[in-house]
Amino acid sequence: MIEKERLKDLNDQPEREGEYVLYWVQQSQREAFNPALEAAIAHANRLELPVLVGFGLTDGYPEANARHYAFMLEGLLDVEQALSRRGIGFVVQHGSPDEVAINLARDAALVVCDRGYLRHQKKWCQHVASAAGRRVVQVECDVVVPVELASGKIETAARTLRPKIQRLRDDFLKPMRRTPVKVKIGSRKPPRSIDLSDAPALLGKLKIDHNIGPVRRFKGGAGEAHRRLDAFIEGPLEKYADARGEPAREQVSFLSAYLHFGQISPVEIALSVSKARAGNAHRAAYLEELVVRRELAMNFVEHQPRYDGYSCLPDWARKTLEAHRGDPRPHTYSEPQLAAGKTHDRYWNAAMCEMRVTGYMHNHMRMYWGKKILEWSPSPEKAFKTALTLNNRYFLCGRDSNSYANVAWCFGLHDRPWPERAIFGKVRSMTAGGLERKIDIDAYVKRVDELAEAEAGEA
Repeated sequence: MIEKERLKDLNDQPEREGEYVLYWVQQSQREAFNPALEAAIAHANRLELPVLVGFGLTDGYPEANARHYAFMLEGLLDVEQALSRRGIGFVVQHGSPDEVAINLARDAALVVCDRGYLRHQKKWCQHVASAAGRRVVQVECDVVVPVELASGKIETAARTLRPKIQRLRDDFLKPMRRTPVKVKIGSRKPPRSIDLSDAPALLGKLKIDHNIGPVRRFKGGAGEAHRRLDAFIEGPLEKYADARGEPAREQVSFLSAYLHFGQISPVEIALSVSKARAGNAHRAAYLEELVVRRELAMNFVEHQPRYDGYSCLPDWARKTLEAHRGDPRPHTYSEPQLAAGKTHDRYWNAAMCEMRVTGYMHNHMRMYWGKKILEWSPSPEKAFKTALTLNNRYFLCGRDSNSYANVAWCFGLHDRPWPERAIFGKVRSMTAGGLERKIDIDAYVKRVDELAEAEAGEA
């Protein structure tokens, strides 16, 4: 059963005579544990129609490059194969996602869609709802607790959202029943579709930024996401609370990119972790990150229209950074120098290397990485723009609600004032000495060297 709080009619149009029920997939790029898909099947069963899943493959997705597209295309092939096994059609067409959805909706009885929180995703949904000419139902699939239900306002920190989430969380941690498909797509001729079988060839045809290429460390798709989840539960989760902060030990789930592309459900992850044999402290620590911290980011982008600009920062942070704008900066670096990892700090350079060559960076090093960009930039505004640009360019999970919240955290968002110091003012700082005291930073640098060699060796 899909909780009613996840459902929302986006217009007041009626259902129409149609050849199928359309599920326009945008955010939740998966077949398994997908409330929007199951809702579409239920509607189709009621109307005795098949389900068609449609996806718009655009060259113009904001800030996306070949690295992101390659990972996504691997996942979409998984979706196609899984849907076929259930007798559900899958169509991928080239064009803006909203226009593709509107075109496919012409032969649909109604449209079901999932939900994204970024402004372009909202704009697409609004366009589809206004132009589809039939009922459009949105299903919230990629959070545990629906965002507006958790809080109707922007939260200042995890501590203010946590009790609201915890009060509701268990109501939404429910297994998802797979709805039997009554009318299979069968021999009905589906609309034209892009062939996903040769992802590299398809990738080469797209008019996108090919300067940032695919990585080998992470393969996209639901199958790989579930493999990583199983491996995490059987191993690293058992020591997660104690060891997650040690970058070289890789005591984490590595699921951020899969969550970003909707290739795995956060509810499914949370249920699996909740039932794991790991101790309570380890399970609780992971669920804090997955549910409270991740959904704090959704709250931020939902209620802060300027989530990708310096003005999104809290007043106290902007005031203190302004007060220290003129402080001497012993080191300053340009964006190209930072992207190349050409600084005096070998720890930071290693973090940038991990990000640049593998599309990932351990969270502890992400914090250090962002803080140093603030320290080494000629102004806080320039630092914010540089950090967000590099984040979105290289991370597989870049361009995400968490990306915007995490970068802004480095500048004071969701944090409190700290003792004042040069450049940072009252914004929390991090130092190389702190890394040396808290983690085995030399082991991390060595591990990054190994990862870079592995990427280069298989080229």
